[in-house]
Amino acid sequence: MIFFSETKFDFCGDEYIFAEISREMKIESTLKALSITKELSKRNIPGITEIYPNNTSYLVRYDPNIISPHHLLDYLRDVDRMKNEQESLKVDAKIIEIPILYDDVETRKVSLQYSQHHGESEESNFDYVMKLGGFKSKEEVIKRHSDPLYLVTAIGFKPGTAWCFPLTVSKDEMIEVPKYKSPRPFTPERAVGLGGVFSVVYPSDSPGSYQLIGRSAVPVYDVYQRLAPFRESFVLAKPGDLWKYRPVSKAEYQNIREEVINGTYEYKMKPVSFSAAKYDELGVEYIEQLKEEFDR
Repeated sequence: MIFFSETKFDFCGDEYIFAEISREMKIESTLKALSITKELSKRNIPGITEIYPNNTSYLVRYDPNIISPHHLLDYLRDVDRMKNEQESLKVDAKIIEIPILYDDVETRKVSLQYSQHHGESEESNFDYVMKLGGFKSKEEVIKRHSDPLYLVTAIGFKPGTAWCFPLTVSKDEMIEVPKYKSPRPFTPERAVGLGGVFSVVYPSDSPGSYQLIGRSAVPVYDVYQRLAPFRESFVLAKPGDLWKYRPVSKAEYQNIREEVINGTYEYKMKPVSFSAAKYDELGVEYIEQLKEEFDR
């Protein structure tokens, strides 16, 4: 059974209310934040102008000329209590496959080029992750990273950056690594990075501080909207989606890149309903069921 502590609400200036469901990263808290923000969006409440879900919290922007902040706070507390029942915590989303070339030449070169920003290691980021995690081979790192489903808990940092949390039996099965001591000035578009236990795919060239372990063959952000998933949004992911990383060879990576450039690539994705109740009851067994349904 899922139990929630009392959500902490704070006024932020004259236009924002911040709701902190928990400080610890918990899947049920993420699902509650997503359920609440989707419910608020569906109700289209006059005076609410923007809603921002985050890992285990959310932020609501409002117009104080239209709605009283104290009336809005009472309303948010009512919705919060309604979402304390785990049966109500269901998120309609999709599983998306992200093909990755692990330990590729480009991200290895970049991590070595900016090793002075790392602060702990002069080797490549991939080799550092392998050493820190006690892995005996490159293949062990790839398997550990690509086996789980990842829950997209938030979109942030740059447009299109999806923060992905691994759904595993225990924290011992997660790869956990520190970020750079000082951000490197350049990270290539589509680089796959690790920071803490979170994984990200960099949507465009940018500074960054996550450990680079590979490169996605497909874009996660496209202002030109060339491929089907981007016709309605420049951003591939939405909070609540589930990502499945799939290792690919250099040859398959190049083939996919050609299809992306030609506009013919089709993302493998499937609609799902992610249930907090089933996840609480079945744990990783529930995740395996979702993966099996996706692979059919």
